[in-house]
Amino acid sequence: MKTTRPTPARLSLRAQVLRRVTRLLLRPVLSGDMPIPRQRARLAQISRLMGLIPLPRGTLVSQQPLGGVPTEWLENLHAGVQGYLLYLHGGAYAIGSPASHRNLTAHLAKRCGVRVAVPDYRLAPDHPFPAAVDDALAAYRALIDMGVAAQDIVIAGDSAGGGLTLACALAIRDAGLPLPAGLICLSPWTDLTGSGQSMTGNAATEAMLSHRATGVYAGAYLNGADPRTPLASPMYADLAGLPPLLIQVADAEILYNDATRLADAAQRAGVRTDLQVYANLWHVWQLYAGQMPEADDAVASMAQFVTARLGGA
Repeated sequence: MKTTRPTPARLSLRAQVLRRVTRLLLRPVLSGDMPIPRQRARLAQISRLMGLIPLPRGTLVSQQPLGGVPTEWLENLHAGVQGYLLYLHGGAYAIGSPASHRNLTAHLAKRCGVRVAVPDYRLAPDHPFPAAVDDALAAYRALIDMGVAAQDIVIAGDSAGGGLTLACALAIRDAGLPLPAGLICLSPWTDLTGSGQSMTGNAATEAMLSHRATGVYAGAYLNGADPRTPLASPMYADLAGLPPLLIQVADAEILYNDATRLADAAQRAGVRTDLQVYANLWHVWQLYAGQMPEADDAVASMAQFVTARLGGA
């Protein structure tokens, strides 16, 4: 396993400001204290606010279902297209949407030179486990049915979407479908039992999430299922045979050990794994691509991985 620590300990001024913004705007939404419909409405308001920031020049956004799942598509006219990125958004399986992640996916389309598909998969509690896995698999299967070669696809996701990325890959493997060229997990939520030491150990340094809130979301998603079910908590899955994996995580977030234990498990299973640990950042800081250098550095690293994987490396 390759482990790197790409960032210096001191954050840029922009990162310091955006950390405060994250704690002020997003932490209350993700506290678990308000009903999920209200959380979705608040996040939609924040997404509209973020939408005032221009996307990278040349970004095209369109809507077209994929495998029966509503899907947002992004590409950049100036970047070319070397393949496809199936991006599974975060939001604890209960909130979030393609709109909440549009800034990041637009920057990925530009930097990676890919056509990005962002399924608007079904959310808990109305659609509990395994609805999200079923939708992600349906979207991937539809790409294959469109004639896209598996070696031209990378699957990526953040937080719950990072866990869903792994669950989708496991479902692809177990269905006998051709596996994608690579997987990218950003601050992945891989253990719905909440047993990672950093869940409580990093409570004081986490800017966005809380241990208690993750328990609320896990309950809504699982709806009585065993939290150690592999497709819900890939930490407990047999990862053998999965394609190369890039993991990015911040050392100050509560899901830090979800990422490090995943990396260890993947390494033991023979999966080629690159774990990138960023200092003093917060959960899914990559959402601020184009607005702070630490996010741009992470996106550049993802682009290197995607280019290498789509090039057969």
